[in-house]
Parts: sequence; C-alpha cells; structure tokens
Amino acid sequence: MKIKFNELSNAIRFLSIDAVQKANSGHPGMPMGMADVATVLFKYYLRFNPSNPNWINRDRFILSAGHGSMLLYSLLYLTGYSSISLDDIKSFRQLNSICAGHPEYKKGSGIETTTGPLGQGLANSVGLALAEEIYKAKFGSKIINHKTYVFASDGDMMEGISHEALSLAGHLKLRNLIVFFDNNNISIDGSTSLSVSDDYKKRFSSYGWEFIEINGHNEKQIFNAIKKANKSKKPVLISCKTKIGYGSPNKQGTASSHGSPLGEDEIKLVRKKLGWKDQPFVIPEKILNEWREIGKKGNKLEEEWNKVYDNLSQGTRKEFEDFRHGINIKSLEDVIIAEKKNFFNDQPTLATRQCSMMVIEKLKKFLPNLIGGSADLSGSNNTKTSLSKVISSKSFKGNYIHYGVREHGMAAVMNGLALYDNIIPYGGTFLIFSDYCKPSIRLSALMGLRVIYIFSHDSIGLGEDGPTHQPIEQLTGLRSIPNLKVFRPADINETFECWEAAIKNESGPSAIILSRQKLRYINQNLDEKNKSLHGGYELKITSHDSKVTLIASGSEVELALDVQDELKNLGIESKVVSMPCQELFDAQPEDYKEKILERNNLMVSLEAGNSLSWSKYVKDNDISVGINSFGQSAPYKDLFENFNLTSNKIVSQIQRKIRK
Repeated sequence: MKIKFNELSNAIRFLSIDAVQKANSGHPGMPMGMADVATVLFKYYLRFNPSNPNWINRDRFILSAGHGSMLLYSLLYLTGYSSISLDDIKSFRQLNSICAGHPEYKKGSGIETTTGPLGQGLANSVGLALAEEIYKAKFGSKIINHKTYVFASDGDMMEGISHEALSLAGHLKLRNLIVFFDNNNISIDGSTSLSVSDDYKKRFSSYGWEFIEINGHNEKQIFNAIKKANKSKKPVLISCKTKIGYGSPNKQGTASSHGSPLGEDEIKLVRKKLGWKDQPFVIPEKILNEWREIGKKGNKLEEEWNKVYDNLSQGTRKEFEDFRHGINIKSLEDVIIAEKKNFFNDQPTLATRQCSMMVIEKLKKFLPNLIGGSADLSGSNNTKTSLSKVISSKSFKGNYIHYGVREHGMAAVMNGLALYDNIIPYGGTFLIFSDYCKPSIRLSALMGLRVIYIFSHDSIGLGEDGPTHQPIEQLTGLRSIPNLKVFRPADINETFECWEAAIKNESGPSAIILSRQKLRYINQNLDEKNKSLHGGYELKITSHDSKVTLIASGSEVELALDVQDELKNLGIESKVVSMPCQELFDAQPEDYKEKILERNNLMVSLEAGNSLSWSKYVKDNDISVGINSFGQSAPYKDLFENFNLTSNKIVSQIQRKIRK
C-alpha cells in the first residue's frame, strides 16, 4: 500500500508533539509547520547515509532554528540513525539525553552543529559551504559535490549575524548553499509585524542571492523550488510560507504554539484533524518502513561515490586522506624548535603580532588545511603572510579569507569551517572586538572545535586610540569561558610555543592574544622543550631563597623582569613566572603548581587589564597589579605610567608589604 506524503510528514509532527508534551517543555510549532518541507527534502534530494553519518560527501542539514530541535531528532530517528532511538525521543530535554532542548553537536550523530542562539546555524552553514568549495577546488567535483541545506526562522533573520554571514555568502557566490526560511510571521511576542517590516526579496537580492517564494505546505511547489535551487549559480533562499503549529485547530498560526506544549486536549484535536489514530510515540510500521527506505538510499549513494574515489590516483587519494586526517606533529615540533634556536641567537625586540605572522608563515608551508582570515584588519593583526592566497568567488584554491568588518560573522563562519573536516581556521581582529565574537567563541568551546582566534592590540599598550579600543575586561571574560585556552605570549619564543599548543589543541578553541607594541626577548636560556605547554613556568630566579613571586603574562613579563632587577638591587630576592596560559597551568599537577608559584612567598600578579582572573593565585595580603577602570587616549608609555604599571611604583608596593 502506497504511503501518502502527508503520512510521512505527520510522523514528524506527532513525534515532535508527543515529545514536547511528555517533557512539558519545548517548541512544537516549528516542527509542525516545517514538516512538509523537511519531508520533500529528505525524500527526494538530501544525500545522506544514516549508516555512515561521517561520509564526507553527504549533504549537510543544519537546523539553525534550534528551538525546533524535535524536527531534527524525529528525522534522524525516522531515517534510521543509530544515534537517536525512540527512547531518546521519549527523554527529550531530560538529563544526558542526546535529544537536548536545542541541538548539540556530536560527531557522527547527524547533528551537524550546535544551534539555539539564533543566527549561529546560518553563519555556521556559510562556513560549511565555504569549506566544501575549498575541498572541491583542491580535489575536484568528482568526489566533492554536495550541498548545505539550512532551516532558518524569523529570529535567525532578525539577528545581526545573519546579515554579516549571508552578505559574505552572496559575495563569495556560494552556490552550494540553500536556505529554507520558515516564513510563518510568528515570534514569541506575537506577529512579526510587531518588530519587522523587511522586504526579504529585496534584502536577499541585494546580497546577490536568488530568492524563491513558495507555499511551504505544497509538496509540488517545495519539490520544484529545491530543483530550481540546485541549478542556481548563486546561494538560494527559499521563503516558505508556513503555518506554525500546522494542524492545531486552536493554536495554528499563533504564538501560543511556538514555545509551549499544545496540551493533551489540543493534541487530541490535532490527531483528529490530521487523521492520526495512533497512540503517543507510535509510528505505524508501514510509515516507519517508508522512512527507513528513504534513509537506506544513502548506502547506494555512498557506494557509487566510493567507486569514483577508488578510481582516483593513489597520490590523489593519499593527499586527500592527509588533508582530511593528517597533521604532522613531528614536523610541527621540529619547526618550532628550529625557529626557537634561530631567534635565541638574534633575540629580537618585536611586537607579538609580528611574531605571530612569522609563525603563520612557517606553519603554512606544511599545514595546507590552515585557513586564515581577518575582519578587515589583516595588516594590523598580521594574519596575512607572503604564503597567503586569497579565496574569492572566482577561486577557492586559496587559504585566506577577507571577512570584511564582520567579527561576529567571521567567528561563526570559522566554526563552520572547523565542523567540515579537519580544516583549522584562524581569524583575527582587535582584542576589544572579541566582544563581538563571544557568542561564537562560546559555541566553539561548547562543541570542542579547533578554532584559533587571533586578538591583537591586547591592552592599553595600543595607545592613542583610547578607551573605546583599549581592552580591560576582555582577557578575564575570555578566561571565564569553559574549554577555551587563552594564550598571551611575552615574546617571539613564547609566540611560537603558544601557536604549537593551539595547533595541538584538538578538543577546543584557542585565543592567542598579541601586543601592538614591541616587546623584548625574555628567555635567558635556550630550551627545546615547549614550556608554554605547562601554562606557566619559572622564567628567572635571583635566589632559591626568594621571598617574592612575580607572575605575569604578555607585555607585563618584561615589566616583571624590570621589577625583579630593582628588587635585587634592594637586596630582595624574587622569581619571575611567565604564565602565557592560565588554563594549561591550572591543569598541571598540584606539586608542579606549588613548585612554580611557591605560595608562601609574597605573590604579585602583573597584567595590564582587569585583575579578577588572577585572584586564584594571589591571596588577600598579596598584590594584584592591574587596571580595573577604562583606559585613556595617550601614548602607551604615558598610559603605563598613569596606571602605575611601572617598575618603581610596583617595587614601592612590594616594599611596603614586606615591611608590615
């Protein structure tokens, strides 16, 4: 017996309705409204293989409207992914369930990215589509030839990040990106007319997108729109006019179906209206079998792809696998050691942003999957080198992206690049603008993605641009994000070491914080070991009977060494600890941390920023030198004097403490 189209889409609706009702929490309206679009997409177009969710040439399906997560979980269960069972759906929004309130990325699960904060999934999708173009340009369209499909909501379109990311996608002509806009005119507060009167067709036309408008409940219109979109030479937005809470007699088309369960009485009415006679969580065998057959088509698709792949030359296959999986750690370590030896002889005085550019230049020679960029600050962040080749709509064979003044979009696009397959993205802006990036940084930390953020102009040391550009609380804010490693190197030696640590950090993002002003070389002895991998280490000690421990990062390590010299002249012994990464230091064994800090000493932390993140090392009777107010506009040396970040003033504080 042939299964009707609405029976397939109703399976999505009722799994979603029942899961939300059982949890007594969730968003049933979006899955009910977009079930028809999802059914057409999965049945006729989407290339995916539930038996191998990591197949590289699969189409990516991104639910940017993450509040409608039950739509995604229903699809994964119905099509046969082992990651989602019926019991998982029954435990929707419960502790440790993969069916979380909003989709949470898990490799191999079919959940391609973590969404929820609106606009993020859209921007991730731009990164995924861009990554595919990079792979395709490198290895050819015979083995890389898929699409990235996105479901997005009114809220996604309202968020500013959507403008940043979608404008970039249009500029790059990402023809493999197709967005379905759930244009239901409803938000939490009520009709979207309360806050939005945008002309979406004109908006997307101005981006360089193709715009298609359809009835999101008409199977034929949906089918033809996707067919047309697949032939487009531009990114495509398909505006789907849908009814939120479709099938609910009293809540369809209203805000009441957006973020609350329908209620038992209303669910009975929905069952009656849509002709669904089965009990909660029961999918008739014939309907489930039809969905499973849809999923099984992926086996044949991948088998056909494997034949094409096997016919590639052995050299191409090896290059492909190396690009996908290989990072030559031995080459990385050898390069870092060799460069440290070179610079130990010269001991240059350089801004660490300049040092970082030197590192990137070396890394690009043997890391072809290192894809860089900057938010219109390439020359200031020093993220672009002589080996950087710009990616454009005319050629995706490069390794560098001009993101434009789009910090938020850049960070989220980098997440998409990292999600694709072993691409290591790095992108730069000023540290003060990390605030624009923070939602995306938080998500890369939550997903455990190897994304490298380059933040230059790291303190009042940037000088005359003044308090609007001088970061104060940003370092503390970044250090508060779980699973983010924040590196602030003090010289070229530490910059190489911190970059090595960031490349090796496969389980989360890294932020490398760099100075605008020149810093002198600090290491007195050459050590092939990467001491920065410990987070903090003993840099210089005047006596093993030291009474003072000076802890600093970045530009203030130089200041700590000056303080140490003055203390020595006064007969006060001390040690200087350079701490480029608090997170790595905090993960060390207790005996190592005690050996480095010597907590019985007078502890003195030095950093040209908010002092809060140093409170875990300094006690109430210790000294924490920092800046807990906004900066000022002046030459940086005058600013350090004004904010008491000078050796003589710090020595005076230490003397007063010791006398007590």
